[in-house]
Amino acid sequence: MATRALWRTGKKLALVSTALCVGGAGATIATSDDPATALKLFTAVPLRLVRDSITAASIVFDYEYSLWGLDEGSVEKSKVKHEVHLRSARKLEELCFRNGGIYIKLGQHVGQMDYLVPQEYVETLRASMLNRCPVSSYDQVCQVIKKELGESPDKIFSEFDPTPIASASLAQVHVARTIDGQKVAVKVQHTHMTDTAAADHATVDMIVNTIHRFFPSFDYRWLVDEMRESVPQELDFLVEAQNSEKCLDNFRKQSPHIADYVYAPKVYWNLSTSKLLTMEFMDGAHVNDVKAIQSLGIQPKEVAKLVSQAFAEMMFKHGFVHCDPHAANLLVRPLPSSKRSILGKRKPQLIILDHGLYKELDFHTRANYAALWKALIFADATAIKENCVKLGAGEDLYALFAGILTMRPWNKVVDPSVDHLVIKSNDGDRSELQMYASQYFPQISELLRRLPRVILLMLKTNDCLRAVNSSLLQASSLQTFLIIGKVSSEAVIEAKSLQNKSLLCWLNVFLDEILLEVRLFGMQIALWLLQLRKSLAWR
Repeated sequence: MATRALWRTGKKLALVSTALCVGGAGATIATSDDPATALKLFTAVPLRLVRDSITAASIVFDYEYSLWGLDEGSVEKSKVKHEVHLRSARKLEELCFRNGGIYIKLGQHVGQMDYLVPQEYVETLRASMLNRCPVSSYDQVCQVIKKELGESPDKIFSEFDPTPIASASLAQVHVARTIDGQKVAVKVQHTHMTDTAAADHATVDMIVNTIHRFFPSFDYRWLVDEMRESVPQELDFLVEAQNSEKCLDNFRKQSPHIADYVYAPKVYWNLSTSKLLTMEFMDGAHVNDVKAIQSLGIQPKEVAKLVSQAFAEMMFKHGFVHCDPHAANLLVRPLPSSKRSILGKRKPQLIILDHGLYKELDFHTRANYAALWKALIFADATAIKENCVKLGAGEDLYALFAGILTMRPWNKVVDPSVDHLVIKSNDGDRSELQMYASQYFPQISELLRRLPRVILLMLKTNDCLRAVNSSLLQASSLQTFLIIGKVSSEAVIEAKSLQNKSLLCWLNVFLDEILLEVRLFGMQIALWLLQLRKSLAWR
């Protein structure tokens, strides 16, 4: 019975794919910058649609057939489920690479969703989606540059390395030198990304909606909606250039105390277009390369603190947030103005790359999000519920939302101990998180459907930062949560003062600031005592 139902599902997917191909192809060819080339492209689109249908049906069938008749909770079912997860993750990985472009973006996003998808998917996709992206040929690169700037690379640059130093889902980067000798990084969009984007979106949308129809608990429609909105912005490199300058401007104006510690490459506007971005070349260690960071005389724990501080300032004070801070987009170098300490250590500077994906939080969303994180840090159950509800989680799913944000179960979220949010880097903690993700999958899907898309991007940002923090420290850090608590509390106090400027409000704000300093000092003392206890135990 299950086999017949799945076979019917596969047939329907194929039929809808064919219809969608014809309509999508015609629409995209008509609106393409290069209709003749777009027509050639769409000879390949039916194949991609068939791949999608076959992969989706194959994964669904594997789960239904392999787990059929196995007792829930049995050792045998757990073993088989692990094997199916792994096979399905590899099928999805292969599909993303074969189709490229937007599919790789989708794979990267799924690879960050620890709170929703099985660990086999997270590990498989996270390991490959950032490191094995497709590469355009040098001829294709020359084609893009000539079309955008009117000349070939050898006429525009004094040097241009034909081999890219990095390749991502939407573009690749080449090292070059300008006519006046400046070393630059040239980001070149993969050819025909604009042409294929509309068809890819329609295809993914059709697959996700069809699977949801037959399996209602599988609801990733919110992810398709988010990509439909964000990818066009990421494909416009002039938007990315504007974002990078706005990011630094926000630090200079609103966070001057750390402005020198955060940097983005200078943009060469005369050599940049919507599909070509020329930037200052940056030397530095990737944020997850601990050995390289230490070789620069920088302590990884100082980098972890800087990353937490920078992104907390963006989220809670600027309201303009870089939403793709994975390791490939963050470099570290010694602060140019710093000198080595007596112990030979240097202060870090964080270099933020790839400014294509930003989200703006309006005043009320930013204030509520800051208030929620303040409540989470100080284990204030009443305030956690109040602000989760304000952000759209609802009275019934607020505890789940708090758990997803912190990756901790509710009893840990409201635990008054100072390190209640710290995730230990052991198999027990990981197994517990995966158990919750599996147990509450339908509720998590419903929560993600309810939340505003800007908050969904904050979840993705948190996931990326958690992975970065883990690579630097091998676990989450109490110091990180102290920083988040301080910045979020300061943002809440600032929001109160802006909303009400009366004398009584000013007095309340003043008292809040004193209380904050006292609470943070108490937490810092507790942190020192914990570190002392660990040191004595080690000895």
